[in-house]
Amino acid sequence: MKNKKDRTKLMSGPYLFWALAFIIIPLCMIFYYGLTDRSGAFTMQNIMSIATAEHSKALWLSIGLSLIATLICLLLGYPLAAILARMKNRSGIIVFIFILPMWMNFLLRTLAWQTLLEKTGVINSVLAALNLPSINIINTSYAIVLGMVYNFLPFMVLPLYNSLTRIDDNVLNAAADLGANGVQTFLKITLPLTIPGIISGITMVFVPALTTFVISKLLGGSKILLIGNVIEEQFTQTGNWHLGSGLSIVLMVFIIFNMVISAVFDKNGEGNVL
Repeated sequence: MKNKKDRTKLMSGPYLFWALAFIIIPLCMIFYYGLTDRSGAFTMQNIMSIATAEHSKALWLSIGLSLIATLICLLLGYPLAAILARMKNRSGIIVFIFILPMWMNFLLRTLAWQTLLEKTGVINSVLAALNLPSINIINTSYAIVLGMVYNFLPFMVLPLYNSLTRIDDNVLNAAADLGANGVQTFLKITLPLTIPGIISGITMVFVPALTTFVISKLLGGSKILLIGNVIEEQFTQTGNWHLGSGLSIVLMVFIIFNMVISAVFDKNGEGNVL
């Protein structure tokens, strides 16, 4: 028994090293820079800078667009997950095809949408050939939301699909035998049983949407700055790691709050993808 425990501890070594090197140490650095100034003295100024007009505007715009993208993903993802769950034997292949684009680099997928949405891009070229009016949504909030929905929709579908496949068909059949119609069955049985999947999907979409800066940078241009863009600029352009870390700590608060809600509503991990 002792040798088995020793082997287990030894096998966990690589993960512990990974967690220490790429999670714990970076977080400690973020908190150190976020709570100090350039002289190393303790300060809350970096965190309080979120209250400035520029930063607060970027934060609330990020939250607003993330909520819109999350809602759209939920409205699109739930019916899609329900269709996949009903396909039974063929669902595995369809799910594989659905998540196949996720194997492509995130940056390349976003660049593809930039090419499609440009004023002289593929979509407008096709519309011009058909003598139809062009669409000009590139460098707007609409393009950012579109990019978010496209990139993060699978993160909504997979938890919902997992929750729907766990519902026993006998439960639904029993509801029908008792006289419940389709709407009543959905509202009183299917929807409550998939709440963990819904919460998990909302978390998995909202968190990356809130922190993204690539989508807004490529599809929103320099006209629209989200909080992720502001933080990225502090680290890569202005070199102000203290301010960038302080804003990152504020963003962590929203992420942790979202994850706490997910843990409360999904105590048994029923909405997990794996």
